[in-house]
Amino acid sequence: MTQALGIPRSLGEIYGLLFATPQPLAFQDIVDRLKMSKGSVSQGLRFLRTVAAIKPVVVTGDRREFFEPVIELRQLVSGFLRERLNPQIETWGTRAKALKPTDFALETLSEDDRETLDSRLDKLKTWQKRAGLVLPMVSKLLG
Repeated sequence: MTQALGIPRSLGEIYGLLFATPQPLAFQDIVDRLKMSKGSVSQGLRFLRTVAAIKPVVVTGDRREFFEPVIELRQLVSGFLRERLNPQIETWGTRAKALKPTDFALETLSEDDRETLDSRLDKLKTWQKRAGLVLPMVSKLLG
């Protein structure tokens, strides 16, 4: 699933390990079991925390930080939308609004090509508006 979303495989492996393990795991446990570098595990855990796919838990008598997966699909999708997709759409919208046909070498384009470019820029702006409307509704439905 992570590959379908364009997320590195290592994140899927970390989440999968936490999901498949009945008890919470500490950082070093994850490094040892997956045979990943500490840097990869650290970045992976940071990302998974940011999108609320994992949560830290306290294990009595142990000072290390332990992690367990969030297993509610609503929370997973909502966190991903909120932390990863929405900022991208906002950036996309800002860039789309700033684009103008004059940003391109219009003198090298035929009249038909200019019309096509104008039409495509308008379409890009429409896509961004629609995404901006749909994603908050999806997030609200899931959350």
